[in-house]
Amino acid sequence: MLCLARRVRLAAWMLLLAVPGVSPVQAAAVPDRDTTRSLSPYFVVDSGEPGVETLPLASTQVDATINGVIADVRVTQTYRNTGSVPIEARYVFPASTRAAVYALTMRIGERVVAAKIREKQAAKREYDAAKREGRSATLLEQQRPNVFQMSVAHVMPGDEIVVELRYTETLVPTDAVYRFVFPTVVGPRYNGSPGRESHAAEPWVAQPTLRAGKPATAPFGLLLAFASPLPVQALSSPSHALAVRELGSRNAQAELAASVAQADRDVVIEYRLAGTAIASGLLVHEGAEENFFLALIEPPARVPTAAIVPREYVFVLDVSGSMHGFPIETAKTLLRGLVANLRPTDTFNIIPFAGGHSLFAPASVPASDDNVAAAVRFIDRQRGSGSTELLAALRRALAMQADADRARSFVVITDGYVTIEKEAMDLVRANLDRANVFAFGIGSSVNRFLIEGLARAGGGEAFVVLDAKQAAVEADRFRRYIEAPVLTRVKLAFEGFDAYDVDPPQVPDLFAQRPIVVTGKFRGPAAGRIDVAGLTAAGDFRASLDVTASVAAHRQRDGGSTRALPQLWARSRIAALGDYRKLVDDEDAVKAITGLGLKYSLLTDYTSFIAVDRIVRNANGPLAGVDQPQPLPAGVSELAVGEVPSTPEPEFAALLALAGGLAWWMRRRGRSRPIEIVG
Repeated sequence: MLCLARRVRLAAWMLLLAVPGVSPVQAAAVPDRDTTRSLSPYFVVDSGEPGVETLPLASTQVDATINGVIADVRVTQTYRNTGSVPIEARYVFPASTRAAVYALTMRIGERVVAAKIREKQAAKREYDAAKREGRSATLLEQQRPNVFQMSVAHVMPGDEIVVELRYTETLVPTDAVYRFVFPTVVGPRYNGSPGRESHAAEPWVAQPTLRAGKPATAPFGLLLAFASPLPVQALSSPSHALAVRELGSRNAQAELAASVAQADRDVVIEYRLAGTAIASGLLVHEGAEENFFLALIEPPARVPTAAIVPREYVFVLDVSGSMHGFPIETAKTLLRGLVANLRPTDTFNIIPFAGGHSLFAPASVPASDDNVAAAVRFIDRQRGSGSTELLAALRRALAMQADADRARSFVVITDGYVTIEKEAMDLVRANLDRANVFAFGIGSSVNRFLIEGLARAGGGEAFVVLDAKQAAVEADRFRRYIEAPVLTRVKLAFEGFDAYDVDPPQVPDLFAQRPIVVTGKFRGPAAGRIDVAGLTAAGDFRASLDVTASVAAHRQRDGGSTRALPQLWARSRIAALGDYRKLVDDEDAVKAITGLGLKYSLLTDYTSFIAVDRIVRNANGPLAGVDQPQPLPAGVSELAVGEVPSTPEPEFAALLALAGGLAWWMRRRGRSRPIEIVG
């Protein structure tokens, strides 16, 4: 049941449903439509404007090649204008959190234009100039490291313009399982009310969204091909039905035939290579001016141990509107499993948050049978509604009194649909001495930038639960993960190998069986060795990687492309500079990121790709702006965009009836007027 205060506030908000001409979205927004659309996502309404193509994206095709531990991905977007008016098509779409976007081309008929990397504002000026002159142009901008915006100007009636972008990323295994993830939809982001710390008035957030249950308007297809140094032993997807070919060979393939049905959730493809050990090794790229390396060093295998220090867990649970329905129920299943698996010597607390937050207990309590049972009842009462004030909840967790004798971990459970990712990561990084942070992303298309960024910033690990069936599995994986011996006090040493600009400069503690990944540059020959030392629960740990032998073995088996190493190194350095801290007042970091983007031809917060056709095609002609709509992510309620669900829960149905009766009484008394609801 909802608490009385929430019932009253929700009932008051629902009164607006009965006010003529006022929608739930308008009720919480300022009157000006353009301003509203610059602040919030909104549902698509067919304007019926004659001659204007409202669905310009005709298809998206992804072709990915995995060569060793490096994925090279080509994304082909086809834009088509079947109307009678020239249009400018705008499309916000997601990408991998680790993507190093290095190339863009635009094809109009037989003409192909290769994009150039420019400083972001310069690229925008060049695009606007081309638009004024009537020339077709394409602008690719980064809104987040995992959210891009494509703008295509002067798509003429009858045109088919094909835009192709290329990116590369490193795939790091956990427990010998590799995961390739391609997000297909950007979930609607909560960006706060003006005056609140969560507010960020970013125009890209105002993406048009299809109503719940409506499929994407453009088909999506994917082909994944391997050029592996070892046979691909297992290949499957927890998210989609794959067509798999040549399994057991080094050239296995996985395909999703183009369809609109699969464009509303992340594509997750998992695979194993022959053998159970993680392949340690070294990749090198020897260039004309700079040499680069990427080293993977396998950590110690996990061994059972009873020497685990007492632990405290603080679970920070998102119960906002975007979590309504499947996500909140899945999160509750997950949290019940996590709490039930705590040791009696552990302590815990729970902080649910939406527009505000509450506490299960004033201070963390022992994981006794009675406390666990009370926590399960507390979890069962949670419902998904309201806004997403993540920062306030994190601050409340950090303010809790800590026990110096316990290892403390925060576990954040959310879909990540917010716009204050950097601020949240910055808050976690500033408090690394207080707790580790683990993050669970809940949903079919979570904000992986936030989920993975919070975990990395907090020295923990990220987990993603795609559906209810995975909740128990991931809870068990988390339990096994945190019980593993920790490789701590990790030190790297280079003997006879002249490495520099190494990333990360200090290797963080390791919590799971996944390789240590180190990138950098080197001078002179690829020779010598890389030494790793650390401490586990079982004692000292030492391992070495023979540079000469590793490079020779790689060259012999041709186990992976090395051409991408400069971009991968630069992307890692850009992430260290900017992904996980505030950059508003850090001019040196901004200059460094811009310089890296321009030098290595990478899309960043401060560099963009611009392609301009040489032919003037629409001088002084009309141009209609069109925003390509996106589907709601699978399982996400319309509450994520501020709507009441079409099939409300019993509490909502009762309140709707109450609201209707009160609205009738107000109209009869002549008191019907707009009400402003804040928060």
